[in-house]
Amino acid sequence: MKELAHMLCIPFSEGAFPMPENQCRRILENLPGWQLVTEDGILRLKRTFSFPDFSNALAFTRHVGELAEAEQHHPEILTAWGKVTVTWWTHSVKGLHMNDFIMAARTSELEMHQ
Repeated sequence: MKELAHMLCIPFSEGAFPMPENQCRRILENLPGWQLVTEDGILRLKRTFSFPDFSNALAFTRHVGELAEAEQHHPEILTAWGKVTVTWWTHSVKGLHMNDFIMAARTSELEMHQ
C-alpha cells in the first residue's frame, strides 16, 4: 500500500477507458480493507472506516476532503456517527482509473494518522 500511496496521480486524456476488472482485483490486493463494488453499473472502490465518535469521523472526513481538493479528484464520502464510508471512482471514465487506487491508498494512510 505504501508504494501506491506515494505514486503521483496522472492526468488522462478524454476518451480514456476504465481499468479492466481483473487488473483492478490484482491492484486491490495491495489495499487492505477496500472492496470493489458495482453501483449503477460502475465499478468503484469502497471502504468504511470506524471511529470512536462523530467528532473523529468528521475530522477524518475533513482530511479526506483536503486530500481530494489537493489532487482535484473527489470521492463520495458518507459521514455518520462513528464511521465514514469513502467511495472512489473516476466519473469521466465511468469506472476505475489508477488514480482511484492511489487515492484509496492515501485515504488509508490518513486513517493511520488519526
